Amino acid sequence: MQSFDIEDVCAGGEELVFILGPCVIEEEDVMFETARKIAEIRESTGAQIIFKSSFDKANRSSPDSYRGPGLEEGLRLLERIGTEFDFPLLTDIHLPDQAQAVGKVVDVIQIPAFLCRQTDIVQAAAHTGRAVNIKKGQYMSPWNMEGILNKAREAGSGRLLATERGTFFGYNNWVVDMRNLAAMRSLDCLVVYDATHSVQLPGGRGDSSGGEREYILPLARSAVAAGIDAVFMEVHPRPSSAKCDGPNMLPLKHLKEAVGQLQDIHAVTGKYRFDSIYDVKKNE
Repeated sequence: MQSFDIEDVCAGGEELVFILGPCVIEEEDVMFETARKIAEIRESTGAQIIFKSSFDKANRSSPDSYRGPGLEEGLRLLERIGTEFDFPLLTDIHLPDQAQAVGKVVDVIQIPAFLCRQTDIVQAAAHTGRAVNIKKGQYMSPWNMEGILNKAREAGSGRLLATERGTFFGYNNWVVDMRNLAAMRSLDCLVVYDATHSVQLPGGRGDSSGGEREYILPLARSAVAAGIDAVFMEVHPRPSSAKCDGPNMLPLKHLKEAVGQLQDIHAVTGKYRFDSIYDVKKNE
């Protein structure tokens, strides 16, 4: 797939793209503290960054868990962050009728993994004309994404990203098969690696999910070396007090080092595209 622009960010070009931000929209001071630090890292590293956060987390483990501020307030805050810090924005939708309102504010509409097979929600996102990032379901093979991507294409989307975020492996755990990254790239879309939810332990704490953030960077380094187009990492200034997914978010104080490491690897391996592996297969 050819590269395309998301505001000032070139996805699928020579530079690695980073999708960064808190899991869910929290208080304004937390959101602006995070956005300000990410903007500083962009300035010092030259990284191409899309700011991400969710106005609603509809799939929390417990009905008592914090879900977010909701559509109207969430979009208001995201729009302020995008304007003040000059970030392209990404957020997810959970219902088809949210797509038009979200598309007026953000630059990338994300389809959650559990909803990726829902035709109406995928096509509603595509109809907005915004770039669409579809997360591969934890229960799916990478080649099963072809039909989902085609749903978006038939609805008019020409800017598609597919995200690998792990596959169910027993209870409260999943694993990442790096072959999936290459397999999805063969479906003519850009490929994102979700370094946050790959280390999540879903329902691991009973009424909430656990996580193993110490594995975020090792897995992200592997994915960048494999040849992906973008890295998705949720970050927070104080993950231990985060309102969602704290155990698998990267502490903000480590973000600059993480971005630098991944840029260094991409500088070496980014020129290699997945396409060459299919030549090996065909010419065997």
